[in-house]
Amino acid sequence: MKADFDIENKQIKISQTIRYKNTSKDVLKTIYLNNWANSFATKKTPLAIRIADEFNNNFHLAKNKERGFSIVTSIKQKDVDLSFQPLQEQIDVLEVELLNPIKPNESYTIQLEYIVQVPNSKFTSYGLTDSGDLNLRYWYITPAIYNSKWQYYSNKDLDDLYIPKSEINMEVKLPNGYALTSELDLSNITQNKDNQLVKLNGKDRINTKLFLSKQSTFNTIQGDDFTLVSNINDEGLEVIDKVLITEKVSNFLKINFGQYPHKKLLVTQTDYDKNPIYGLNFLPKFIKPYPNHFQYELKLLKIALKNYLENTLLINPRTEQWLLDGIQIFYVMNYVDEHYPNMKFLGSIADFWGVRSFHAADMLFNDKYVLGHMLMARTNRDQPLTMPKDSLLKFNYNIASRYKAGVGLKYLDDFINSDVLETSIEDFFYHNKLKPTSTKDFETFLKSRTDKDIDWFFTDYLNTRKKIDFKIKKVIKTEDSITLTIKNKRDNSMPVSLYTLNNDSIISKRWIENINKTKTITIPRDSANKLVLNYNKIIPEFNLRDNWKSLKGFFFNNKPLQFRVFQDIEDPNYNQVFFMPVLEFNNIYDGITLGVRTYNKTLLRKRLNYKIEPKYSLKSRSLTGSAVISMTHYLENTDLYAIRYGIGAGYSSYAEDLFVRQISPSLTFLFREDDDFRSNKRQSIVLRYVDINRDRDVNNILTSSEPNYGVLNARYIHSNDNLINFNKWYTDFQVAKNFSKVSFNYEYRRLFESNRQLNLRVFAGAFLKNNNPTDSDYFSFALDRPTDYLFDYAYLGRSEDSGIFSQQFIEAEGGFKSKLETPFANQWMTTLNASTTLWKYILAYGDIGLVKNKFDVPHIVYDSGIRINLVTDYFEVYFPIYSNLGWEIGQQNYDQKIRFKFTVDPQVLLGLFRRRWY
Repeated sequence: MKADFDIENKQIKISQTIRYKNTSKDVLKTIYLNNWANSFATKKTPLAIRIADEFNNNFHLAKNKERGFSIVTSIKQKDVDLSFQPLQEQIDVLEVELLNPIKPNESYTIQLEYIVQVPNSKFTSYGLTDSGDLNLRYWYITPAIYNSKWQYYSNKDLDDLYIPKSEINMEVKLPNGYALTSELDLSNITQNKDNQLVKLNGKDRINTKLFLSKQSTFNTIQGDDFTLVSNINDEGLEVIDKVLITEKVSNFLKINFGQYPHKKLLVTQTDYDKNPIYGLNFLPKFIKPYPNHFQYELKLLKIALKNYLENTLLINPRTEQWLLDGIQIFYVMNYVDEHYPNMKFLGSIADFWGVRSFHAADMLFNDKYVLGHMLMARTNRDQPLTMPKDSLLKFNYNIASRYKAGVGLKYLDDFINSDVLETSIEDFFYHNKLKPTSTKDFETFLKSRTDKDIDWFFTDYLNTRKKIDFKIKKVIKTEDSITLTIKNKRDNSMPVSLYTLNNDSIISKRWIENINKTKTITIPRDSANKLVLNYNKIIPEFNLRDNWKSLKGFFFNNKPLQFRVFQDIEDPNYNQVFFMPVLEFNNIYDGITLGVRTYNKTLLRKRLNYKIEPKYSLKSRSLTGSAVISMTHYLENTDLYAIRYGIGAGYSSYAEDLFVRQISPSLTFLFREDDDFRSNKRQSIVLRYVDINRDRDVNNILTSSEPNYGVLNARYIHSNDNLINFNKWYTDFQVAKNFSKVSFNYEYRRLFESNRQLNLRVFAGAFLKNNNPTDSDYFSFALDRPTDYLFDYAYLGRSEDSGIFSQQFIEAEGGFKSKLETPFANQWMTTLNASTTLWKYILAYGDIGLVKNKFDVPHIVYDSGIRINLVTDYFEVYFPIYSNLGWEIGQQNYDQKIRFKFTVDPQVLLGLFRRRWY
């Protein structure tokens, strides 16, 4: 290949020859080529869709010149032009018709001419950086693999191109002043007046990353076996320290995986940024809980392991990534166990006063891997390890699935025992290095090295979402023996370790296998006074809280209460109760509230949760607060994935010196697409009864008729929340003593390729019965500001009819922004709200509707204005211009007509983060 870099125009002109041997048993007439440089070409490529799916709009909103593409001008065979075309739905894959069919063991040779327009690096970390450097990966065309069928797929920023190992000869022409860094071997550099010519080559290569930089930040450290080239942040270490650490990491790789087949191993900051040590990367740079040498050492180890495995273990990375991830995490854990056995999860923070009393401060560094997996397992979001990478949730792909794979190998290693797994992995590498291999090959190889039954690992653990959960159900003890029954609470065939202890001293350990629901065994007593399952917590078990039984008596089996200030990580040895000081501003009537939140929720989700929150309100000078208790049942392998029921209560101000008491039992059914967790389609059925008791205020017409009431409410919600296409609708039914009503709400948002946004919302509601007084609109449909008699909305001043807090806008019911002369409907109402982009975050809006009250004709209502959309659904400002009231912008007190949508609830704002990861 000859590649001519025109960095000023962000182009690479490439002349390339591919010679490919047909190693299959089939005759090939049509071949496929990976043209991943073209995955940036439009906003509808699989890459663009993937980025938008994770609520990242930088690709969709980017300028055309920032996105890249490739233009293939010719593909020839024996100087004859071949017919080729991109696939219809995958324009980064080329279909090529050969001149003649290629039989088994024959080869074809083709010549390609094409131009690559380099994208901005902000999309995938590869491309042209803001400083003018080039970080390149998957930048040239490669042949797809054929093994009984074609193995090609599109770029989705998963770093998982599946290509055959190749012998590469490359000639790169680049401007003077740029340094080139690559894993390929450098054979020659020719310096010319205006440019430099660099010749590179390599055998048995998969990765050909290329880094062109004006000021090279790469350091080269020569080892005994290979050279490590790295630009990972060195944490300010001295050169001698970096050399010693590099030798330490290199020796670890050689001991465990044998001789590296290439001369150089490239370890880059780009690699680390895309696959960081989670925990470290979330902390501000000035907070360094770990020693600098530990941080650098672990970063270097993790990425060196990753690249070493990718360069030597030739598997399909999209469908069998778990093997690479599992081996990587397994050996990172082994490395920490060997060299830093006492390193804490919180590092030096664990020794701080006030922190060291937390259970999180007791956790070792390697405990985080089970924790990361359980964050998804406890919320019913975990996915099988053998699921293709592009079907995984972002959190699973980046964290949970990788951790589960590594922890699973630790579990398997502990079960097999005697270092069989480490030796088997080393031998597996020796026999399969630089050869196409698979999970099946690894399974066959491992089974040949042990007599133990490990089918459970390759069936239940890898291929399913089955959780691991055991308990000691029953114990009968005598002077010299113990008979116990172990219950397997899940439908799986996985083994569990049983320990006998005398206080904290281990007496014995044995593995119990083939537990079909329950299994009763008898073991020697041997002075044991405690039985514990999974004592070393190697097994990623769903619930550790019922894993032990004391032999001292009944009362010793009751876990003591543990009180903690602030939330902690779950400690299975205690019933934990947490206290959290609370300082909030929920409404202008209570003002700032001070209180204490008492709850049992840990970092890992529990099925039963409660929260009691008494508060003192400084402005109303009264006790307020809330309490809630709920139970969640998670269901697997079905669209109905959760059932939640519970009851909540609250007491707060709803007006000046007026209070409301709410009690609401509820039952919720939650649905998702079980065959596609990445889909944002959600459905829910909510059944609840809302009981409201308000202080009567004879001066307030809204409360003078009936301050106390109860409403039975049923709602069905269907949503598909996406960045490009958003739609959500619900139907709502309410029954109370004096009324019953039904309503329908539909929302649609579309972000067009021109970056113009269209928002539509339709609302229709009608009373089936309405015996409320005609002079009270408390239960009526509202055009611009619902009375919120169910107390669902976060009004800061719900009873205000003037002032800034009366201008708070919540998009509900009519959804109008202007306050018109017919603000309520006690019979029926239907409205349409629309807005569209004028420029960037400035939109024009318009509302139109019909309002029908008893004993009156329907009224046509409308308004229009300008909407400033700073953060959609979270912070917006509306400026009315024209409505039934005329030109509002020219009327008196216009500042009082401006409406605001904003939220101060941290949990709501946290949703901006959650939707990107889950």
